[in-house]
Amino acid sequence: MQLFYYQDINEKSTSFIFDKEESKHIIKVLRKKEGDILMVTNGLGFLFETKISIASDSKCTVEIVRFQQQMATDFYLHMVVAPTKMNERLEWFLEKATEIGLHEFTPIICEHSERKVIKTDRLEKILLSAMKQSNQCFLPKINEPITFKNFMQIEQNGQKFIAHCEETHKLLFTSQIHPGEKCTVLIGPEGDFSTQEIKLALENKFIPVSLGNNRLRTETAALVACHTVVLKNEQ
Repeated sequence: MQLFYYQDINEKSTSFIFDKEESKHIIKVLRKKEGDILMVTNGLGFLFETKISIASDSKCTVEIVRFQQQMATDFYLHMVVAPTKMNERLEWFLEKATEIGLHEFTPIICEHSERKVIKTDRLEKILLSAMKQSNQCFLPKINEPITFKNFMQIEQNGQKFIAHCEETHKLLFTSQIHPGEKCTVLIGPEGDFSTQEIKLALENKFIPVSLGNNRLRTETAALVACHTVVLKNEQ
């Protein structure tokens, strides 16, 4: 199934017009014509079956034939990850995490962060592309970058974990996940969290965890954590 995205539709919509860029892609590149069926999502869990009524490469118009609402997962995964020095690595993580089952992402700026400025516009496009490629109907939420200190001032519901590299007491991550709950996971920058940041997280009831014996890059650790949560909830 090839999946398209249109944000401004809901169960009450009867028709809509794709923007010029998407219209050109549908008509000129994919060579779709009037009467062809397109599957469209709004990123909020709805899957719409639509039929092309006007095959214009500037205003491709479709009519909604039917729709269905997909059930949301009974768990919720919020990954809070320090931006990597090379932006491509963070983009790689977001693409793969979306395919696996990410729900929400927050870039967190830490004391040891080498990259402190993040533009979320491009990251949103990565999430959208990965959602469509993996035939999902829920678009992950992306938040604006926030400092570690400020993030700690925001109350987080559910389970809360911090994965760090300091040689202190940590629990094995897989043994601590409770299926069916919200799960917030903190992953630090290349230089890891500072000792003060770890202390602050523990004071805010974050559980220190280990992702295994090997030292992992930021994006690898984040993906391992993401996959572990999803897999634990699918068992």
